[in-house]
Amino acid sequence: MELENVVLALAALAQSTRLEVFRLLVKHEPEGLAAGELARSLAIPQNTMSSHLSVLSRARLVSAERFGRSIVYRADLASFRAVMLFMLKDCCNGRPEICTPLIEDLAPRCPPAPKKRAHAKL
Repeated sequence: MELENVVLALAALAQSTRLEVFRLLVKHEPEGLAAGELARSLAIPQNTMSSHLSVLSRARLVSAERFGRSIVYRADLASFRAVMLFMLKDCCNGRPEICTPLIEDLAPRCPPAPKKRAHAKL
C-alpha cells in the first residue's frame, strides 16, 4: 500500500463521526447499511452523512452498492487490513517479544457461530 493511501485512510478516520460510521459498518458486515439507516442510527442529517461517506469512500475504507433507490455501504475490510499491515510491517524492528502482544490483541474476539441443530425425523 502506498503512503498516500495510508495517509488518506488515517485522515478520514481521524474525525469522530467518520470513525463512528466506519465502526458501525464493521459491526454490520457483510450486509452493510443503507445511507439513510446510517444517518438515523447516528442521528446525523442525511446530507452530512453523505459528506462523511464520500470522504470514507475516497479513502477506500467503504464501498457502495445501489439497490433500487437505496445505496448500501459496507466497510472495505481488505483496504483497512492493508492500512493496518502497512502500520505494522516493520513492527518493533523485528523483535517478536515486543510485537507478539500487539498482534495477539488484534486477533479476532468474535464468538464462534452457534451450531445448528439437526431436526429429528419422526
